[in-house]
Amino acid sequence: MLKIVVIGGGPAGMMAAIAAAAHKEHQVILLERNEKLGKKLFITGKGRCNVTNNKDIGEFFENIPRNREFLYSALYSFTNEQLMAFFRERGLELKVERGDRVFPASDKAFDVTDVLKEELLRRHVEIHYRTLVTDLLLEGRKIKGLVTNEGQIRGDWFIFAGGGASYSGTGSDGTLHRLAKRAGHRIIDMKPSLIPLVATDSFPKELQGLSLKNIRFTLVEKGKTKFSDVGEMLFTHFGVSGPLVLSASAYYQGGNATGIIDLKPGLQEQELDLRLQKDFLKFQNKDFQNSLHELLPSKLIPVIVRLSGIAPDKKCNSISKGERQQLVKLLKGLEVHITGAKSLNEAIITRGGVDIKEIDPSTMKSKLVDNLSFAGEMIDVDAVTGGFNLQIAFSTGYLAGGSL
Repeated sequence: MLKIVVIGGGPAGMMAAIAAAAHKEHQVILLERNEKLGKKLFITGKGRCNVTNNKDIGEFFENIPRNREFLYSALYSFTNEQLMAFFRERGLELKVERGDRVFPASDKAFDVTDVLKEELLRRHVEIHYRTLVTDLLLEGRKIKGLVTNEGQIRGDWFIFAGGGASYSGTGSDGTLHRLAKRAGHRIIDMKPSLIPLVATDSFPKELQGLSLKNIRFTLVEKGKTKFSDVGEMLFTHFGVSGPLVLSASAYYQGGNATGIIDLKPGLQEQELDLRLQKDFLKFQNKDFQNSLHELLPSKLIPVIVRLSGIAPDKKCNSISKGERQQLVKLLKGLEVHITGAKSLNEAIITRGGVDIKEIDPSTMKSKLVDNLSFAGEMIDVDAVTGGFNLQIAFSTGYLAGGSL
């Protein structure tokens, strides 16, 4: 019999404990520092819990900016289809929304946590709440036990699944990374990912709260396009946010960059120019500032008028071809000058963590410590928004627990 101790009651830790407990000869203990399991799950997907994505599992790798090859074994050992079947077989109905995002049909994150908790109890996993691990008992290449606020806990095998270093109020404050480092592991610097971006321009503050749908957001750094996709974004008092920007931030390296907003991605420049000609003909006797209400949200019009350089009170029938073409370029390439991101504690996930070179990708076992495995956000892997990160957590957890 193996006594397996899983540290962290998030999605990776719960799935690791469930998979480990599938072997009835194992005694599995799950340690959670909070008063309940899955605390971070309650804030994912705006409280609805975007459990995974319905794309073909082969397409997942396109949405993982770094270290995607490391995840082949995990994602193919426990696919999104297997995860969805896991929940459905236990009575949780799921639904697929825009971008192939998968949510519980109830739109309630705690329904997801309830299924996982019930399965843990069914498999006789011993759950310890309010248990904070503060140190390791090390002997050579092995962990002999843990020092916690509840005393020492001995074990034969340990799975670290304590999350990243964002949203520290949920318990993922980097504590286990420090202990992994003490055990000899290299920790890649942890930075924010899936995070709003800060801009120097003044107009985002004017547009604060304005959400734009069906636009293209492109992130350019040092002359190279790092990210480009169509979807939804949001202006804030400090810069830009929303699904597109959060995904773009997964590719952002820091420092100066440019966000390019194509307000009309469905139209080529020539087609947009024709559209403007029709509108200007229709409103030929109106001032320019009063001619864009059929093309743009009202809150955005004063900003576009100002940035276009065309006098607000200029009559539409007096606008020159050159002015119109400059307007087209602005509508197809509104630039936001980015200088940084919000703080790590505001990030949805953490970039960085335990170096993948020191973990066996086929088992999630440490190459340095003989009885240690890792799962979830502790590892230096992260993806864009859309359910991909939770799938990574569940898949690495399943592989870590199932490989023992």
